Amino acid sequence: MIKGRDIVVVGLQSWDISIGSNCKNIAWELAKYNRVLYVNRSLDRISAIRLRKDIEIQNRLRSLRREDDDILPIAPQLWTLNPRTILESTNWIPFPWLFDKFNKLNNQRVAKQIRLALERLGFRDPLLFNDNDFFRAFYLDEMLPDISGHIYYIRDNLTSQPYFARHGARLEPALMAKADAVVANSAYLADYARKYNPSSFDIGQGCEFEHFLLKEAPEKPAELAVLNGPVIGYVGALITSRLDISILEQIATAHPEWNLVLVGPEDDDFRRSALHRLPNVHFTGGKPVTQLPAYIYHFDVCINPQILNEMTIGNYPRKVDEYLVMGKPVVATRTVAMQMFAEHTWLCDDAAGYIRSIREILSAPPSREKEEARKVFALSHTWENSVAKIPNVNRAHLSNTKNQQYVRSAVQ
Repeated sequence: MIKGRDIVVVGLQSWDISIGSNCKNIAWELAKYNRVLYVNRSLDRISAIRLRKDIEIQNRLRSLRREDDDILPIAPQLWTLNPRTILESTNWIPFPWLFDKFNKLNNQRVAKQIRLALERLGFRDPLLFNDNDFFRAFYLDEMLPDISGHIYYIRDNLTSQPYFARHGARLEPALMAKADAVVANSAYLADYARKYNPSSFDIGQGCEFEHFLLKEAPEKPAELAVLNGPVIGYVGALITSRLDISILEQIATAHPEWNLVLVGPEDDDFRRSALHRLPNVHFTGGKPVTQLPAYIYHFDVCINPQILNEMTIGNYPRKVDEYLVMGKPVVATRTVAMQMFAEHTWLCDDAAGYIRSIREILSAPPSREKEEARKVFALSHTWENSVAKIPNVNRAHLSNTKNQQYVRSAVQ
């Protein structure tokens, strides 16, 4: 447990982001026992022009024009910083040496703003916590004064995506190598990080369960009330880069007496898929998070038919926790990250495994004991427990000769 320290949190997501954020949850938890400065993402020139109507961009611009203070208090020990600087848009640069030159300039601009904020707040010997930002924060631990430790947090395999792959595939391993420790939200990503830094740890994932802890049975949603037969359900965005359409099609066609209910917004591939031509497949569209528990409650079986690719294979399955905390039986794709769920879920390698597992669940009598065990297991996945696993590092910077050599080669 980290206590009594000053901490600088940097990352890809600003505090005023409209969606949930692991980094924000971690900052909240750290601020219970430490002073925390959360650094919002700095504006870059292209975003300032193209996305100027976005609320986050408008907030940064107001701070730049000094209409708003750049340091805003969020809680007694938590502040956000809007860096008063504009960064160069660099990711398009094809040459590593030229990208590194401008990226270092961007880091210098951000570091200057952080230094000014640290002086105003009276922070001393801060710990640097970096959430997946291997561009704008690559040089920060060298550029900030008296850094007492550096922790890199990896929660997605971002370098598998085209935007980040060009330079991230080179810089992220180098950044992990020079950090004092790397923490990850899944076993897969922790194993990946250990290739570059032996001090890499799986700290798991916290989840917010307030909407899913029901005091009474919710009314059955209208889309489900008209259905006859078992309901096999999925809740979440229907995106082909994350879900296996083939598995869904095979489940629906193998058992036309089952109802396959998909709750969430669709991408173009889902909208064009053969699923829309199957009479036992039902799309509800996106629903507010407050309505999702009613759907899950009335599912007979919950599924997570994740497709396996470089981006998804290491993901922590937060959705599965939401199913389990409601006591539901869950069938999911087998991954390294899913192994920790093996005692409480049915793990499958293909569509046949899904169909076989669903049959098994539907043919077995309900077990109150298993339902309670699922709930207890899911409820152990809190941000408090996750943050408690973050090592309380102190500066042992680049003590590993192999790490030093890796960093030097990555930026040459």
